[in-house]
Amino acid sequence: MAKSTEHAEYRYVTELGGIETLDARYQHQNFANHTHEGYTIGVVESGAQRFYRSGGDHIAPKESIILVNADDVHNGSSAAEGGWAYKALYPLPDQFAQIRDELELKVNGAPYFPSPVVQDKQLSEVIRMTLHTLMTSENRLLRESLLYTSMVQLMLRHSKVRAELKEQARAYPQLDLVKSFLDDQPTSDVSLEDMANLCGLSPFYLLRQFQDRFGLPPHAYQIQARLRVVKKLIRQGMRLSDVALEAGFHDQSHMHRHFKKTFGITPGQYATGVNRKSVQAIP
Repeated sequence: MAKSTEHAEYRYVTELGGIETLDARYQHQNFANHTHEGYTIGVVESGAQRFYRSGGDHIAPKESIILVNADDVHNGSSAAEGGWAYKALYPLPDQFAQIRDELELKVNGAPYFPSPVVQDKQLSEVIRMTLHTLMTSENRLLRESLLYTSMVQLMLRHSKVRAELKEQARAYPQLDLVKSFLDDQPTSDVSLEDMANLCGLSPFYLLRQFQDRFGLPPHAYQIQARLRVVKKLIRQGMRLSDVALEAGFHDQSHMHRHFKKTFGITPGQYATGVNRKSVQAIP
């Protein structure tokens, strides 16, 4: 696979209020540590991917399912000489929670996937079929049926309750306050001292504990939050030059650099993919 054949195409489909999909193949791409506001549900179609998640490195070979929880810090690169190709779905926690609540399971809310890589050939085929259908078909009944089936089977087969999150929230409410501020006001020009004053911790202690808790230092987490704003504004059709300033970046090249390191494509390429109407379900 030559570098010129590398390809990544994001799409935005309307099911469940809107979900991103990705169809990609890479050989030389190295993703920096980053997070997504949604889960990453990927199926490797050829080659193998190496990635970091949950404190360790993992390899996902062909036909395996990659599972990254929302806000999990992760990266990615090739684990095979010829690179890797995969398709991925990025549902939000609220979308998983909606389906879980509809199932009337004993535990409500969004699921937690403990295993970064799972071998489940039957489910892998269902997810691949779902992604192919979302990218190519405008049959709403088929699209929604496959999407629900994939997400339900993922929860029933591979999720668990992450009880330790409640313990962490009780132990570090100040850190959650800082995270909430960065999530709610990602474009604010704030200093580490501002954040320390907000939560009542020393700047050094905040810096160290925030990274231990969330996997990224506050400034890097802020970049991820700003990139989420970038994607939202692009989907709304805003010009890229305006997006950069609106999202809190110094200029378009600053936005471009961080976007490429995180998502493997440029903001312009993302705009081309997600604004295509031909694959979106009819409202």
